[in-house]
Amino acid sequence: MPRYHLWTIGCQMNKAESQRVAGLLSSAGYDQESRLDAADLVVLNTCVVRKSAEDRVIGTLGLLAGMKRKRPHLRIAVTGCFTAQDLKSLQRRFPQVDLFFGSGQYDTLSTWLEEAPEHAEPGCHPCLPPGTLEVVAQSTASSFVPIIQGCNNFCTYCIVPYTRGREISRPPEYIEEEIRRLVSGGTREIVLLGQNVDSYGHDLPGKPDLADLLARLQPIEGLSRLRFLTNHPKDMSNKLIQSMASLDKVCEHLDLALQSGDNDILRAMARGYTVDHFRRLVGDIRTAIPDIAISTDIIVGFPGETDDQFENTLSTLEEMRFDTVHVAAYSPRSGTVAASRYQDSVSGQTKLERLHRIEELQETIATEINARYLQREFEILVQGYKRGKWFGRTRTHKLVFFSGEDIQEGALIRVGISRTSPWALQGEVVYNSTI
Repeated sequence: MPRYHLWTIGCQMNKAESQRVAGLLSSAGYDQESRLDAADLVVLNTCVVRKSAEDRVIGTLGLLAGMKRKRPHLRIAVTGCFTAQDLKSLQRRFPQVDLFFGSGQYDTLSTWLEEAPEHAEPGCHPCLPPGTLEVVAQSTASSFVPIIQGCNNFCTYCIVPYTRGREISRPPEYIEEEIRRLVSGGTREIVLLGQNVDSYGHDLPGKPDLADLLARLQPIEGLSRLRFLTNHPKDMSNKLIQSMASLDKVCEHLDLALQSGDNDILRAMARGYTVDHFRRLVGDIRTAIPDIAISTDIIVGFPGETDDQFENTLSTLEEMRFDTVHVAAYSPRSGTVAASRYQDSVSGQTKLERLHRIEELQETIATEINARYLQREFEILVQGYKRGKWFGRTRTHKLVFFSGEDIQEGALIRVGISRTSPWALQGEVVYNSTI
């Protein structure tokens, strides 16, 4: 039986699409292979959001070119944001690749796989109409399900609208059908994905929104938890907040990217909101859902960011007290507005110092927040086992490591928390419903 190796980098959307590619390859008769150099087919699911990611893709393609010279039967397929470039130019540049197919274009891959290897035509294949292929997704305790592709928010630092295109929502009946299949295969938690899930449905007949979709999914028997990401502060509605508060399967956790605590920087980023708008939104969320955990993203060293502007971000984080802060130093990305319009004027050393200051502040805040979990019991969704302990997540997305007997992946158990840190919780099983 032929074997495939699936190489994935990038965001959760890429991981979700890789699950579908893996399911499709499995249904086509391929076995998974962990080693790149032992596979008959290698599929690269790529990311170009950062230059370093694109460099990794190009380096891996170079490695595969050498492998193919030694093993001419090796077939190579490439998908993801890297394929947003002109496909004919890509084929000329990387002749070792047999197929380039766009993100989510599973029909293209399916058609190519059905061709006999000796007759497979290298290069670019047309995409069949969406929805003509039932993609088999792999089932796990927690599964990603894309609900909207693309982004209409052209933040000046971001290349996603150029690589993923404009927003296209999946019909709710397709999403529900896929989730029912996943749940019947063992999935307990669904994470709905989109570059901006808050825009879901605006392009569909009747304009069903994310709140409507959550209400539609709530009754699915066997589904225990619902999450969604990524959210945009300017598009998140009060209707969605109230749905989160009223639907018991929707977890008390939210990713809400601030990016900067300074209004001038937010304006230069074209984020479409002010710090005060963000502050009111967080206040409304915490009023409706008092126990909610909120994560955010921050970019330091955006072009022109002064010391005072950075201090505004630092003081905003100290005021907001997020559970998690994902912080990154700005780097210019070719093809974005910021790269063409603004000079990368903040030094690398300054960016690093600012990044470390946010990390130090957040470590203190997370330590204090997580200490509230000590000596309390929480429902944990078991997600795996490593380094001698099981691990899983609370409904608020806290990572918990614990010991116990007869644990099963995908089980919902109760764990008493005996130790806390800024990054994870430790505990012991109090109740295991699977025993």
